[in-house]
Amino acid sequence: MTQLEKAQAEYKIFAQQFASVAIATVNSEGLPHASYAPFVMDGEKNIYIFVSGLSAHTRNLYSTPKASILFAEDESQTKQIFARRRLTFECDAILLPRETAEWEKIAGEFEQRFGEIINMMRSLPDFRIFKLTPYAGQFTIGFGAAYKISGDDLDNLIHIGSETNK
Repeated sequence: MTQLEKAQAEYKIFAQQFASVAIATVNSEGLPHASYAPFVMDGEKNIYIFVSGLSAHTRNLYSTPKASILFAEDESQTKQIFARRRLTFECDAILLPRETAEWEKIAGEFEQRFGEIINMMRSLPDFRIFKLTPYAGQFTIGFGAAYKISGDDLDNLIHIGSETNK
């Protein structure tokens, strides 16, 4: 198995080990905000977050429907902190309208994954589901082992060579 094939295999399952994702948004003045949210992911790598309308990241997604998300290896599992395994995606964000089949399906997936608390959250009018659709990203698994993700095929990793980092 080549290094690229090993990276592809790891990339395929990397996000599955996480229950939450770090999310970076910007407000209407361009000021950044970092937070996190529990998530579910579909087969096309769309990430869904179930968030309070009172939170800063939700307000930011309304004003600027873009986000950068990060899945990062637990520091206690990291062999070298400067080469921590991580996956980032740049995403477009859209709000799923309540009382639609898609909203109900995704809320059901949250309930299946996170349990009874979702029933309570579903009943609160300020909770929203956003769909974050990745259009680019990077998967890093070590020194000299960083891969670009872009285009229509988010399953395809492209090794970032030293010439691109100059």
